[in-house]
Amino acid sequence: MSKPEIKPVQIGELAKALDITTRTIRYYEEIGLMGKTERLGGGTRTYSKEEVLRLKFILKLKTMGISLKEMKDLSDIFDIHANDFTQITPKLIEILDNHIARVDEKMASLSSLRKDIVDYRIRMTEFLTHHDRE
Repeated sequence: MSKPEIKPVQIGELAKALDITTRTIRYYEEIGLMGKTERLGGGTRTYSKEEVLRLKFILKLKTMGISLKEMKDLSDIFDIHANDFTQITPKLIEILDNHIARVDEKMASLSSLRKDIVDYRIRMTEFLTHHDRE
């Protein structure tokens, strides 16, 4: 028994399924993140299972805060070494490591900011308490 073939999906259907706009998908194509897509008569875009998975991967990276430039770097490697994950994975790990470092820096900065705000609030509360006694 063979696996059922997955039918290519059109851009509107794909956008709706992923809760994004067709313009977002077109933009990712324009900047080279999606690779080449097939078109039906009349220019309607269709997407294979692999292209849908690629778009889902792009959206996942986006939610993690990975920049479009970093995604483009990965996409370029993927287009050259499509099924050789030993070529793609090291670059992805490098990007993720850099992103982790940036997140850690932001967290440290936010922690410091929070401490400054708490300290300032304490001073203002003490000022009011001292001022009320006079």
